[in-house]
Amino acid sequence: MKKTNVLFVCLGNICRSPMAEAMFKKMLTNEGLSDNYSVSSAATENDEAGSRPHPGAQKTMDAHHLDYRGKRSHPITATDIQNADYIITMDDYNISDLKEMIPQDQWDKLHLCMDIVPGKKGVNIVDPWYTHRFEDTYQMLDQALPLWLKYMQDHHNSKREGSASFDSE
Repeated sequence: MKKTNVLFVCLGNICRSPMAEAMFKKMLTNEGLSDNYSVSSAATENDEAGSRPHPGAQKTMDAHHLDYRGKRSHPITATDIQNADYIITMDDYNISDLKEMIPQDQWDKLHLCMDIVPGKKGVNIVDPWYTHRFEDTYQMLDQALPLWLKYMQDHHNSKREGSASFDSE
């Protein structure tokens, strides 16, 4: 069985996307689904390439028992894009940046993280690098990521039966 490849993306890959990656991996482990998914994260810019997660992100991830050992920021690559089934971004800037990098025929892979939460379509997860509100980031991701997993599970099952479409409303 082919693994579903999920890529979380933010500006520097030191706050939001590594937190989302760690949270999603923990969910998959808890649900016994780790073997069905490949999960990673990347940056739209290369300023933080090689950096560990931001100390504020580390503190929040530690408080929620999330594993980020060995995580280092890396800019998104053509291989990341090609392999991804889902590219889940944190804000409109990420979407805009990625649309400049990704061929238009692959834009259907791009999703704004909060779009899946009822009533939150178009809501950005603000970069805590600027706000220092890392727990707020965690709470927003905690709302969205279980819904993403459910959607992916349903989508995978419906692929066998026909088709599925993304609609958060």
